[in-house]
Amino acid sequence: MIVVSSKVKEQLAPNGVLVASVYLGNFLLVTGQSSSGEPTGIAPDICRAIAERLGVELQLKGYKTQEEVIDSAASGRSGIALVGSDPTRAKRVTFTPAYVELEATYLVPANSAIVDVAQVDQPGIRIASFFKSAYDLWLQRNLKHATLVHADSVVASNALFVREKLDALAGLKTGLVAASQNIPGSRVLDGQFTGIQQAIATKNSNQESIQFLSTCVNELITTGLVTALIRKYQVQGLSAAPASINT
Repeated sequence: MIVVSSKVKEQLAPNGVLVASVYLGNFLLVTGQSSSGEPTGIAPDICRAIAERLGVELQLKGYKTQEEVIDSAASGRSGIALVGSDPTRAKRVTFTPAYVELEATYLVPANSAIVDVAQVDQPGIRIASFFKSAYDLWLQRNLKHATLVHADSVVASNALFVREKLDALAGLKTGLVAASQNIPGSRVLDGQFTGIQQAIATKNSNQESIQFLSTCVNELITTGLVTALIRKYQVQGLSAAPASINT
């Protein structure tokens, strides 16, 4: 049983309500909404599990951009926020270990000579990418030769790839498989260039709460709840993250 101190409750749910933010654009983790308009899916259910362990009510807030989700946690408007963890974002908020990992790879057009993920980072290769998504931030840090061509949403990056006849489209594997159905001859490359870690973020000053949240994540993984939620919502292209031994 996880012990919850009064300090943790004060930081995360000062009014007896845990305000939790989720990113509506992540179709793997937020798969729909209830009749009342509340987000549903793996991420909202993780928020409910945290609220239960705190012994407080939950207020879910859905945001259309990841920046808004990060802002809500950094400012303290939300006690927790569920979003992809990244070193750039970690300057503004503190992340727990990941609870799930999402596969990020590339789609290439018909007749492309590229057959392996490692072949994409070459001079002259242009990659369509959703600007400031977790996988785009990783590509910005790690690409050595290829060029990123940015769009302001997943849908826009798909359209950009086709319109500009680019060499590759970066994205989450499940989304790329769906996109390939509308792009004749296109192929989703096997493997991944990175695994996008989805974690719980909170305000940097919430030091007492970080250990509590990390312990919760470890418990949710080791008890099989995360895997059960993946099965419940029948989501492909992600898996429960490895449990942390440091919590």
